[in-house]
Amino acid sequence: MKSYRKELVFELPTRRGFVNITGEIEAALAASGIQEGLCAVNAMHITASVFVNDDERGLHRDYERWLEKLAPHEPTSAYDHNKTGEDNGDAHLKREILGRGVVLAVTEGKLDFGPWEQVFYAEFDGRREKRVLVKIIGE
Repeated sequence: MKSYRKELVFELPTRRGFVNITGEIEAALAASGIQEGLCAVNAMHITASVFVNDDERGLHRDYERWLEKLAPHEPTSAYDHNKTGEDNGDAHLKREILGRGVVLAVTEGKLDFGPWEQVFYAEFDGRREKRVLVKIIGE
């Protein structure tokens, strides 16, 4: 069995945002040479997520509104975490909702997606460099 590891680096200029990273993952898969296996993609920071869904701007706006209703950024005093001097208590909760990462099937050297599926990096406390791990194992 072969193994391949790559880190993707992101620095969003805004506090929150969604980035389609499917192309970067497909490039890592091609570089790995793996034809059959699994590809794990994980945010390496506790205020960011990786998830699979449709690449549609309206859906991304819906996510933003929904997540903000579930864990609003303000008032920042609502979060005990922010008593440490941070202002990102909401970002930790938003990450928990969308999750840390995903595992993708690899078949015949391609990501084995269903219709419309794409991979996204979700940022909830941006404006600084963060990493995403792509780990591919298989034959």
